[in-house]
Amino acid sequence: MSPIHRINPAELSPPAGFSHAVTATGSQLVFLAGQTALDQRGEITGNALPEQFALALTNLLTALRAAGGAPADLARVTVYATDVADYRANAAELGRIWRRLAGRDYPAMAVIGAARLWDEQAMVEIDGVAVLP
Repeated sequence: MSPIHRINPAELSPPAGFSHAVTATGSQLVFLAGQTALDQRGEITGNALPEQFALALTNLLTALRAAGGAPADLARVTVYATDVADYRANAAELGRIWRRLAGRDYPAMAVIGAARLWDEQAMVEIDGVAVLP
């Protein structure tokens, strides 16, 4: 049985690409550092937000798998975007990327606008918390 339970009350607007609340009862928490579109050489790759989002999410999931987890174990994810309007304009494509890489088990999520990220070329950074059984 999964340690993650997604809660989406009928009294709230239907969630699209996130869950309103997540409860977790597991034996191990995994705190995932913010990941950007850094390649293995430590360079930001991708000239458009969807490209950078795909690599940042891939990097986050790589760290999660190395810790023994899977995408369904994600309880909380925060996305930091340097251009929230661009993020919203690409939301459908970003959703397709999420489903392709992480499936349809959505964690509690937030998107936060950031003036700038650590790497100046980075458009997006993703961090998270997972609960392993």
